Amino acid sequence: MKDKTAISFAILLFAIGHTLTWLNINAQFKWEFWRDKPILSACIYAIPTSLLFWYGTKMSYGPLEGAWGARLLGFASSYFVFPLMTYFFLGESAFEPKTFACIVLSFCIIAIQLFWK
Repeated sequence: MKDKTAISFAILLFAIGHTLTWLNINAQFKWEFWRDKPILSACIYAIPTSLLFWYGTKMSYGPLEGAWGARLLGFASSYFVFPLMTYFFLGESAFEPKTFACIVLSFCIIAIQLFWK
């Protein structure tokens, strides 16, 4: 298996980045305070989110042998975060057939990146 420590750390960085991205984009639907503050939201979340994705990509680029592997790992890791955050804060279920199929496919993407030689 590829470098588990680097990939695990990259997934953690991507997950935190996706959490901040979710808050940046969707807090406006949950909390009144954020409804008319897109500039403030962008200023608060942009730099830490960018750094998390930058370092997540750096950590996964080598073990996954390129930019495509790192990008797809970052994309697929969003499906750990988005459904949970959306359900918990907005009450929207991930268990609609189309959404659930996409989640299953994201796990397939991660498995391909980790195990396909």
